[in-house]
Amino acid sequence: MNVKILKFFSPLYFVTYFFYLLMRLLALLPHSLQISIGKILGKIIHLFARKRRKIADSNIKICFPSLKEEEQITLRKKHFECLGISLTELSMAWFGSKDKIRSLIKINGKENLEKALSKGNGVILFCGHFTTFEFFFPALESIYPKISAMYRSQKNELLNKIMTKGRKRSIDYLYPEENVRDMIKSLSNNYIVWYAPDQSYQQKYSSLINFFGIPTMTNTATSRIAKISGAVVLTYFCRRLPNNKGYILDIGKPIKNFPTKNINLDTQYLMDELQGYIEGCPEQYNWIHRKFKGSPKPYANLYNK
Repeated sequence: MNVKILKFFSPLYFVTYFFYLLMRLLALLPHSLQISIGKILGKIIHLFARKRRKIADSNIKICFPSLKEEEQITLRKKHFECLGISLTELSMAWFGSKDKIRSLIKINGKENLEKALSKGNGVILFCGHFTTFEFFFPALESIYPKISAMYRSQKNELLNKIMTKGRKRSIDYLYPEENVRDMIKSLSNNYIVWYAPDQSYQQKYSSLINFFGIPTMTNTATSRIAKISGAVVLTYFCRRLPNNKGYILDIGKPIKNFPTKNINLDTQYLMDELQGYIEGCPEQYNWIHRKFKGSPKPYANLYNK
């Protein structure tokens, strides 16, 4: 047997194999049952993930100060249900029927993407880390198969292989995180680039940009890359409808006069668009990420409380 395969037959990977088999099984189930199981998984995660609960509480409290404490707690619990559902949606995206996924999604703005692609300089789809994002790639592929995206390598090699193979079912070209050169190369070949620079970022080309009114260390590269490549930037947001009524993919119109000479204003515009969409489905955004890490006082020690 190949030595490279043998190394995965180790107790270190038993948990990974378990979740791999679980995802395979979940992908075979009816969608309504997947959602129900996902909610149960979310409640279990909520029960045991104390650290992540605290992060979510901190984020929700400062982003939605007008909500009463009970409402904030309810939002947190709904969010963890969405996290559980995302595991079943991930199973479908990586192992399930693409046709079934596509039948569940209504696409708004398909014509915006097609028009942007006709210019020949590629398209940057500006997105955020919604719990549903993996589920939508098969639908996007049905519009245009030349899709590229960055990925973050995991320490678990087996998980990396599973993740890469699953994503490559719908994403034609994957390249390592921060590999902007490959990103620009793909745009020059008129690819769609799925790009979600909304998480906390404290490296080169970061600035303090308001998010829900809070100064947040944010990646400003979208504007720079658009200027270098000539690519069109479109917003690309997705959400799950209540009561198992399917999903919505919203592709925005080309942003007028973008990019400008002011990178921070460009980035603020994008983050405002993202915030507006989050407000329509707040439970589906990723609140367990330390989004405000690096923010100035009084938010500097937000996650140390």
